[in-house]
Amino acid sequence: MASFIFYHLLIHLVIVFLLVTNSEAQPNKLKRSALVFPIRKDPKTLQYYTTLKVSTKDNQVKLVMDLSSQFTWFNCDIYNLSTYRPIICGSEKCKNALSEGCMLCPECKSCNLPSKPGCTNNTCGIDSYNPFTNYLSDQGLGEDAFFVDSTNGLTISLNYKSPKPYQFSCANPIQLRKLPAGTKGMTGLANYTISLHTQMSTLFKLPHKFALCMPSTSNKIPGHMFVGGGPYMFPPYSKDIAEELISTPLLINPQSTAPLYAEGEPSKEYFIDVKSIAVDGKLVEFNSSLLSINEVGDGGTKFTSIFPFTYLETSIYKALVRDFTKAAELRKMKRVASVAPFGACFSSKTAIKSQTGPVVPLIDLMLPDNQQWRFYGGNSMVSVNEEVLCLAFVDADYKPNPKTSIGIGGHQLENYLIEFDLVSSNVRISTSLLLVNTTCSQSRLMH
Repeated sequence: MASFIFYHLLIHLVIVFLLVTNSEAQPNKLKRSALVFPIRKDPKTLQYYTTLKVSTKDNQVKLVMDLSSQFTWFNCDIYNLSTYRPIICGSEKCKNALSEGCMLCPECKSCNLPSKPGCTNNTCGIDSYNPFTNYLSDQGLGEDAFFVDSTNGLTISLNYKSPKPYQFSCANPIQLRKLPAGTKGMTGLANYTISLHTQMSTLFKLPHKFALCMPSTSNKIPGHMFVGGGPYMFPPYSKDIAEELISTPLLINPQSTAPLYAEGEPSKEYFIDVKSIAVDGKLVEFNSSLLSINEVGDGGTKFTSIFPFTYLETSIYKALVRDFTKAAELRKMKRVASVAPFGACFSSKTAIKSQTGPVVPLIDLMLPDNQQWRFYGGNSMVSVNEEVLCLAFVDADYKPNPKTSIGIGGHQLENYLIEFDLVSSNVRISTSLLLVNTTCSQSRLMH
């Protein structure tokens, strides 16, 4: 075992050396083409969070990442935001944020100067939302300096200052309820004018695309979010993952799925056209019309990072559990008592271990043009204890008023490179990185 680990470590170091050397010798072929943010997983809530450096590079603000939310908000009171400025109501920046009102600070109704960040008069008003508590609050939009790291796909350069300030709102402490310990707010990744990736693409004049590589563990080595495109390098695998992605169009849901929206406003979330679901190559039978988005915005399939496991409309979920269980029995897997919220669990002793997780029936999301997004055991199963594995999909019935038939959750996103290209309106998806003996968790050299 020790020699096996040493061999792979040696291969990793050789690849890093060759790529860094090549980068220095041929800068036009491997240049710093993107911005990079760490992604970590909270072991208790199973939420994913990143770190933003606001006002100074020493202000390390930990924020939950949400593919459904539209902008960044956090508790500003605990940070020294020395260059903070409120965004004036009615200004061009305020209009760009699609604000619908002005904010007054209760503590400063008659003063001419800001009392503190997040509490100012005549300020651009926006609505910040905590999906874990369903708490919606009016906040003032402001801006401050921003520091970010850049990458060539392999190595990282630290603390590059944004040429213009970054926009966010300051939340009150009540809004932090049910967030993971240590996090101070949320950063939105929806397709919105002031989401994190949109601002970064605009400020640094990068292509408007971002990629997520979610970690499957909560250790110190993070996954990453990239803004601006590839290359995407994941040693010891020596090839650029960007060259091996399948592509499928983003769909526009004509009806917003946000908690607060204007009539006729389309959704800012990311929907794709899943045609069907297969288990071990056999199509799962259910009402396929549920996979289409209807005239009131119900149905369809979207990405959702704040739900730890993919949720399925009840009839789809029951059909998947039925067919997966049958296929598992053919593989001599022993079913055991279910563990909530999962509907199908098995003895881990009856599932062989492999590079891609337990060897279980394959689950495919069938996409247009005969493409498929395949989930192996590492993403289709979850270990609830040493003896029990469960099918890592849940019934949407537990989710209040589900509008979307399938919400692809965090567990299914782990160890895949998923690129959201908002220039071409496509999503590009890798195969499981486990197949090529690597993961999203990477220690990247500082350069």
